[in-house]
Order: sequence, then C-alpha cells, then structure tokens
Amino acid sequence: MIKFSGPLHKGTLVKRYKRFLADVTLENGDIVTAHCANTGSMKTCGSPGDTIWLLYNPSPKRKLDWSWEYTETENGYIGINTARPNRIVENAIQSDQIPELSGYESIKREVKYGTNSKIDLLLESPDRAKCYVEIKNVTLQGQDCILFPDAKTERGIRHLRELQLIKNQGCRAVMFFLVNRPDGSVFKPAADIHPEYAEELSQAHHAGVEILVYRAEHSLEGIQLGAPVPQQLTNYH
Repeated sequence: MIKFSGPLHKGTLVKRYKRFLADVTLENGDIVTAHCANTGSMKTCGSPGDTIWLLYNPSPKRKLDWSWEYTETENGYIGINTARPNRIVENAIQSDQIPELSGYESIKREVKYGTNSKIDLLLESPDRAKCYVEIKNVTLQGQDCILFPDAKTERGIRHLRELQLIKNQGCRAVMFFLVNRPDGSVFKPAADIHPEYAEELSQAHHAGVEILVYRAEHSLEGIQLGAPVPQQLTNYH
C-alpha cells in the first residue's frame, strides 16, 4: 500500500480553476486553496459541491500546503492525484501482485524511449526481453463502465504508437490502465470524446501491445492495487 504522509481532511469543492488549483471549504468553515495534481478534464470526479479529501502537507518547497487526493462517491473514493498511479503500480510489481509483470529483477523509472518520450516503468532481467510499461490514470465514469481518456490526448496517441514500435523491436510493450474509482464493471475507450485514441488503442492491441486494466483500492490511510477489470476494446459504442 502507498500510505499518505498524514491524515486526510474532508471538505467541499468550491471550484477548480487554472487546472492545478482548487478552492475548498473545510468542515470547520475555512476556505483553503489546494493543489490539484490532475491535468485532465476531471469529468465525473470534480464538480462544485463534491465532497473531497485533502492532504495537509506544509513544506518550504511547496507553494500550497494542501493537496487534493480523493473525490468521494456513494460507492467509495476516486483517486484524482495523477502523481500516485506510477508508485501504486510499481509497488504492486515489487510485491508480485501483477502476474503479467512478475519475474523481473529490476525496475527503472522515467527511461527515455521513442521520440522524446519517457516510459513510466522499464522492467529488466538478463534472460528476458525488456518490458516497457506506460501507466494511465482512469477516472471517467460511463454507463456501468469506466472510460479513458476524459479529454482529447495527442500525447496518449503518441505513447500508443511508440509502444507499437517497441513491440516491433522485440520488447514487451504494456499499456496499464489504473481504474482509480470504485464503480464501473468494464473498461472501454472513450470513443465519443476521442475516436482517434479509441482506434489507436485497438490497433495497438492487435499489434501485440498488452493492455492491462486493474482497479485501485482506496482507504483514508492509502491506496493499493486491487483486482483486474474486464476490458472491451472493440464494439465499445
């Protein structure tokens, strides 16, 4: 489990603005500005009036003392901090919780590959092909499903194409979707939001890029990897 550095504090979202800022009313009535570590649209997980949870972490190196970690739903919590998924997946690999990614001797972070990109995790062993793992945070709710992306992402398309190139070079290429919310029974590409991404994901899958989808489990103490989630990469409309 990736544990929080301190207790989480409950509040109500007033508004999110400038992408990385959020005004929040705490339970004692104080209004604070929190850092929002999420570059997506945050559809279905960040509307004014939502109950959210903040981490208080003052530091001379930080401009803001508060960080937005969760949005609360009737079924549990949504992890909105996109700085967390890579560590969650890395920790799960080290703990041998992901059978598809077990058996590697070393894990490297942020290794350059492709065209001016960095892979989230590179798994290596002397007797095995290198394994490149790209990780995406999934928070968009559909009708009894979970969708990605929540906004158009040319960067996401570039990653899929670079993973295909890596696969063609004889390495393993993995796109890992971390479902960071408790609801939704199946993962699908958000074709209505970005049809080109949906097509590229299907193409990458057919080209041999491995698609893994797992759900995160949340508590007020921390986050850990949970069970795999069924995926539907074709006939998703």
